[in-house]
Amino acid sequence: MTRWLRMLAGALLVMATTVSTAAGPTAAGALRPHGFVARIELTGPIGPAAAEYVDDSLQRAHREGATAIVLQLDTPGGLSDSMRQIIASILAARQPVLGFVAPSGARAASAGTYILYACQIAAMAPATHLGAATPVQLGGENPLPLGNTPAAAGTAAKPAEDAEAAKVLNDAIASIRSLAQLNGRNAEWAEQAVRGAATLTADEALQKHVIDLIANDTDSLLTRADGRHVQVAGSDVTLKLAGLAVRDYAPSGRTRFLGIITNPTIAYVLLLAGMYGLVLEAFHPGVLLPGVAGAICLLIGLYALQLLPVNYAGLALMVLGIGLILTEALVPSVGAIGLGGIIAFVLGSILLFKSGVPGYAVNLGVIGGIAVSAMVVLALLMRLVMKSRRARPFNGDTQMLLATGELLQAVSAGGESWARISGEQWRVRCESALPAGARVRVVGRDGLLLRVTPS
Repeated sequence: MTRWLRMLAGALLVMATTVSTAAGPTAAGALRPHGFVARIELTGPIGPAAAEYVDDSLQRAHREGATAIVLQLDTPGGLSDSMRQIIASILAARQPVLGFVAPSGARAASAGTYILYACQIAAMAPATHLGAATPVQLGGENPLPLGNTPAAAGTAAKPAEDAEAAKVLNDAIASIRSLAQLNGRNAEWAEQAVRGAATLTADEALQKHVIDLIANDTDSLLTRADGRHVQVAGSDVTLKLAGLAVRDYAPSGRTRFLGIITNPTIAYVLLLAGMYGLVLEAFHPGVLLPGVAGAICLLIGLYALQLLPVNYAGLALMVLGIGLILTEALVPSVGAIGLGGIIAFVLGSILLFKSGVPGYAVNLGVIGGIAVSAMVVLALLMRLVMKSRRARPFNGDTQMLLATGELLQAVSAGGESWARISGEQWRVRCESALPAGARVRVVGRDGLLLRVTPS
């Protein structure tokens, strides 16, 4: 009997082991399915560095076999060319891209709205907003017209720049409407966001079918997007994202470097450092350090300029201002030239990067600090100039007439001797008899002979 009980217990043990082995992978798979989601965080102004970062990350996600990509947005907008590069990269991606405006307090304004519309899934966190997608003419002109207003009878035709503005506006409207139609979203509101700079909160965007869902975080986004059907590269795809691991894709070293130098304030400082470094090297040839450092900073600054919306009139004013300040240092004019140079420099600094592009302006505090420093240097220069004009001369016969010294040898009346004057030994003649060590003053000069009297 005991033998049969032992055999039954062994059989039950084998069955339990087999069942647990078979169920084990299934349970583990339910906890963590195969695959991962790549997360790209697009923060700050949209520029060349951001476009390169998104494109490189999308390609890397495809190479590494990501199931989907979360593009997390928090941007005030940026450059149109960079925005279009990002949209092209999203549309060419082989994985579904989920645009997510997060965390709470973030925004997808201006160019960010277009990018969100390009994503197969658009989501927002609570307390976020999007919109204000009206393209703005660079250079600070008036915003683009809100609509086509017919000209009154007898009035002149609108200038060519209005036609150019209308072209840009209509192109932007067509672009965002096409993205809305591609992903089945509200195209009418998209046009309002471009034409009238309309904005929406997350709840309002969901009600108007501008976005697909609201999620608190990335895990919640993946759970809520699970099972949805989207179009990816012309094919219908059912999203299976619940429980997938999230892998962050940080910017590369090159992208971070581009992000630093394309910051308008950094590019501005690099330009100034380069100019002043070359000027110092010109004034003090052979020092090398200012010239080498200045050349490097100037080249990096010029490289950054080609990636930024530069106002070349502002750049010319900056160069003129620096030139006038240097002219004041070389040809003092009681501050008139220098003051003009400071004014030109400040105006050029303000105008250097074209206004109207969010995030692409030089920090006014930096401009003010540099302007104040230039004024302080100019004031010190004027003080030194005035002091030098009041000072007595330091060379020539006039200087010698004011010099005093000490006799090295005794001198008889009308005779000659030697004296130490201004650290030098001179042959002197005196009409009075004086002992060695007596103090004398120079009253005249005949070549290399000085006439002296008792001091």
